[in-house]
Amino acid sequence: MNKTIKNTVFSAMFLALCLVLPLITFGSTQIGNAISPMHIPVLICGFVCGWQYGAIVGLIAPFLRYLIFHMPPIYPIGTAMAFELAAYGILSGILYKIFPKKNKFIYPALIISMLGGRIVWGIVRYIMAGLGGSEFNISMFVAGAFTNAIPAIICHIVIVPLVVMAFKKTGYLKD
Repeated sequence: MNKTIKNTVFSAMFLALCLVLPLITFGSTQIGNAISPMHIPVLICGFVCGWQYGAIVGLIAPFLRYLIFHMPPIYPIGTAMAFELAAYGILSGILYKIFPKKNKFIYPALIISMLGGRIVWGIVRYIMAGLGGSEFNISMFVAGAFTNAIPAIICHIVIVPLVVMAFKKTGYLKD
């Protein structure tokens, strides 16, 4: 099976995970916000399939999840999340490609991707607030992107590298 077909199949699986993983929060937006389950498959998709696939999965996942489950609310949360997740997919794919293929470099690629995605989220939320006549300031950005996201950040730093290393062990990701 060629690489394009494998990446397409894996991307479809990661997209499906974006749709169903939030269901493990049992409908609790508080738990869902705490662990950000849609972020995990997008980050892994970027590492495993490349930036193009990660970008597509990240961009469409919130919109598709809204169409099916009516969550997350499409504006402003889902729209800002789509840009954030697309940035995660792009950055994790590019950074994994350019960093040395040692396991220890998965962590800086992941952390930089998470920071970049959160910055994109903040920029999009700021633009949307300006267009909508509401406020989005630096303290709201810090709270939304970092302070309230600490459990999700820890969860992602634990889970994503382990899954990427498992893909490496299978031989799917070549050193």
